[in-house]
Amino acid sequence: MQRNVRMIRSLALVAGLTLGLAAGAQQVTFMTGPQGGSWIPLGGALKGLWEQAIPGLHIQQTPGAGIANVRGVESGKAQIGIANSSTTADGVAGRPPYPHKTTKVCQVANLYPQYFQVVALQDAKIHSYKDLKGKNLVTQPRGNTSEALTAAILKLNGMSYQSLGKANFQASYNDAVSMMKDGHVEVMTLGTTAPASSVMDLASAREISLVPVDEPTMNALRQENPGYQELTIKSGTYPGQKQDVKVIGYSTHIIASCDLPEDVVYKMTKVMAEHVGDMAAVVKPIHGLTAKAMAADIGVPFHKGAIKYYKEVGAM
Repeated sequence: MQRNVRMIRSLALVAGLTLGLAAGAQQVTFMTGPQGGSWIPLGGALKGLWEQAIPGLHIQQTPGAGIANVRGVESGKAQIGIANSSTTADGVAGRPPYPHKTTKVCQVANLYPQYFQVVALQDAKIHSYKDLKGKNLVTQPRGNTSEALTAAILKLNGMSYQSLGKANFQASYNDAVSMMKDGHVEVMTLGTTAPASSVMDLASAREISLVPVDEPTMNALRQENPGYQELTIKSGTYPGQKQDVKVIGYSTHIIASCDLPEDVVYKMTKVMAEHVGDMAAVVKPIHGLTAKAMAADIGVPFHKGAIKYYKEVGAM
């Protein structure tokens, strides 16, 4: 009899502990990027750092893209995402491609610059955006950041997708590179780090060139959205690149649902600030990131948890 009582008590204790762990657990979905880009490995590194440092936090990492991730967090499909400052700011303002203003997406941290790269096969003789007319192009699926920017630069230069030979929309940078290697398309657009592994892969098989942004296009974009900036891809970044190339730039940043608990986001922010080296080991441009830079205002409201950390360390 006593043995049965002890067994019942033990089972009750185990059940209680299990319920306690479940009650304290935080399950979140983290949207990252397309295959072949830098966001998926960065997302994996952040998932490991956050889960190790925050007891009870369980993260499900899924592929995504800049605009899709903002929409995912806004709709509750995800609680954390990697995004682009320019198009997240579009959501806050209610500008296309968003049908209305986002109200549930909060800023957590800026991480590093992104380069919008227009990569052409060298024998296609594409030297400017105007030379895209009649060419076969591949970009991301409609509604993603680089696709939206591709449509924007075409419009600013008096064109549309109908002005091209053919427009293709691929979720994976790897698939886009395969189309370039096979000669099915002559130019691809993508927004990622420089050098980009997918572009390096292409350059190992085909001679390529980077198409620079022109001043009128850059000025027009900045008038529409101050989140865009002119960046430079230095000569020698890619094989055969003999000169600096000016391109459209914006920032990669971390967003979170404004409803995510303050203490969770506080700890996430702290972990990133204290493990810059670990993040930079995956995405080199993160090297040298400071709390002050993480806290720079990009026009997206900050999460209370992030504000708490930045004020604590004097970055805000």
